[in-house]
Amino acid sequence: MAITSSLSEFSLPELFQFLDQGSKTGLLTLRFQLDPNQEARIRHALIHQGRIVAVTKRLDQQCLLAMICQRGWISPEVIREQVNRCPANIPIGLYLKTQGFLQPEQLRLLFHAQVLQQVCALFRLKDARFKFDSKATLPTTEMTGLSLSATEATLMGLRVLRDWRSLVDKLPEPTSALSRVVIGKRHLRLDSLEGRLWQLANGSVPLNTIASQFKQPIEIIQQTAFRLISVGLVAEVPMIAPSRTRSSGEDMLEVAATTEGSKDNQGQVISNSFMQNLLGFLRSK
Repeated sequence: MAITSSLSEFSLPELFQFLDQGSKTGLLTLRFQLDPNQEARIRHALIHQGRIVAVTKRLDQQCLLAMICQRGWISPEVIREQVNRCPANIPIGLYLKTQGFLQPEQLRLLFHAQVLQQVCALFRLKDARFKFDSKATLPTTEMTGLSLSATEATLMGLRVLRDWRSLVDKLPEPTSALSRVVIGKRHLRLDSLEGRLWQLANGSVPLNTIASQFKQPIEIIQQTAFRLISVGLVAEVPMIAPSRTRSSGEDMLEVAATTEGSKDNQGQVISNSFMQNLLGFLRSK
C-alpha cells in the first residue's frame, strides 16, 4: 500500500509517530524545493519496523558504498567483490564489519553522516510531498546495520530546529497543562529542560506558569512541550477558565479531578484520536 500526502497536511513529527507506533516497514520518499527557482530534491528514508535504517539521495544502491570509498577505508574493487559475496538479507555495513573491513566506530561515523545528519535536515523543511510505499524492496547495500527509531529521530530533529514557523499552529496553548502518558521509567533520554517539564506534567500547571517558574520565554516552553507530546511522553490538557467566582476549595477539587482524569485517559484519547484521523485521511488519498 502506498500513502501519499504533504507535510503541510501532516507534519514530519506526526508522520514519524505514525511509522513508529505502527511498526511500519517500507520506503518513505520526500520531494521538496528549498528555492522556487531550483529543481526538486528527493530524500529516501528506509524504514524497518518503525526504525530508520538509512537515508539516501537516490536509489541506485551506491550512496553508502560511495561514502566508504570516499573515506579511503576500502577500495572500490574490494567493495564490489564483497557486495557480490554478501547475502541478500544482510546489511552491507554489518557484513563488512564481520569480514574485518570496517570497525564499529567507522560504522557509527557512517550512520551519523548517512542518517542522523540527514534526518535533522529534514525537520527544517517547510513543506514537502511524501510517499510511503510499504511494498518497496529496501536495498541492503544502503544499510550500515545500525538503526534509529522514528520517535528518537523526532526528538533529535526538533531539538536542533531553529525556525518553528511551519509548526507554530501545532504548539500547545500557553494556558494548557501537560499530563504524563508514560508513568515511571522513560524509554527516551531527555535533556535538562525536557526532564524538568516532564516532572511537572501533572495536568494542573499551565505552561505560562511553568515559563515564569523556569524564567524561560513561553515559546521555548511550548516548543519543549511539543517535543514531549510528539514522542508520546505527555499529552496536552486544555485548562478551562472558570465562568464564575468560586471558592479555593472548588478550584482545588477541579484541579484534582483534571489531574486524575488526565493521567488515566488523556494520553490514550489523544493518541487514538490522532491515529484514527491520520489513517482515515491517508486512506482517502
